[in-house]
Amino acid sequence: MKRTSPLTLIACSIIGAALGAIVDVALTAASHATFTPSYMLPILLVLLGLFCLAFAWQIRRAVRDPKAPRPDPFRSVRIAALSKASSMLGAASGGFALGLIGYMLTRPVSLGLGSMTAEIVTAVGGAALVVLALVAEHLCTLPKDPDERESDAGSSGAEPQY
Repeated sequence: MKRTSPLTLIACSIIGAALGAIVDVALTAASHATFTPSYMLPILLVLLGLFCLAFAWQIRRAVRDPKAPRPDPFRSVRIAALSKASSMLGAASGGFALGLIGYMLTRPVSLGLGSMTAEIVTAVGGAALVVLALVAEHLCTLPKDPDERESDAGSSGAEPQY
């Protein structure tokens, strides 16, 4: 499994920002109030990141402790996939909030900070989820098996280096 690339996260952020701006434009065109995310959203984003980190920490601890049994590679892949999906979700939701903020800043009426607090906090929550999920993805890295190392060295024709 490959690590999450920065290009993927940037693409998710751009798509989220575009969707956020489009949603606010559509709501304003229909004479409705602009979209304001709930204050629970950033809390849930940070909690998701902390759960990813807690799951990944168990894998990391099992890898680092020589007395511990080898962690299940399938569990590690599942947690890495959860972390990868969480980082993309964080980028998209942070981008969505930035799109909402961008639309509000283009309005001719000057807005106070209180009008954009929920959007700002959601953008920060999305960024926190991205960071926590990327750290969790890194913690799920398993070392190669000794059997795989020997087969890799044997297949190349070169002597293994110690």
